[in-house]
Amino acid sequence: MDSIIIGEIIKPQGIKGEIKVYPLTDNAQRFTKLKKIILSSDQAETCLNVQAVRIDPKGMVFLKLEGIETPEEVEKYRGFLVKIDRAEVPPLKDRWYYFELEGMEVYENEVLLGTLVKVLETGANDVYLVQGKKGEICVPALKSVVQKIDVPGKRMDVILPPGLLD
Repeated sequence: MDSIIIGEIIKPQGIKGEIKVYPLTDNAQRFTKLKKIILSSDQAETCLNVQAVRIDPKGMVFLKLEGIETPEEVEKYRGFLVKIDRAEVPPLKDRWYYFELEGMEVYENEVLLGTLVKVLETGANDVYLVQGKKGEICVPALKSVVQKIDVPGKRMDVILPPGLLD
């Protein structure tokens, strides 16, 4: 199953098996619409039904999951990642999720510059880290630079600012 990370389990909350989750998403409200989640570690992965969700004013998420009734049961999942099936990720309008961009081939004038390996968040704008034959290139995520993004085709076309490759 193709899944997306949306949070990490921090600790038990209270005595009834509630789980405190640090959201790894820009929209913690997405948790309120979930029916199932995947709890994942390097050694194990399990799918559980969501019974209740609450979000505190600081943006922390608290989950009540079917089959987890005590703080001791929550402890078994401390540090696990909270994932959802990629099919449950709502589409964005005129924007893209990082996971949709990472892995794209990046071209300038039909010349392959490399593969977008990571999106770096900076104060002003994101930067796309592109790994290619000439090493790493940091491409600013600006409308003046990024000309076209083809998510299904896994291709990005750019016009680099003068001097960026020098």
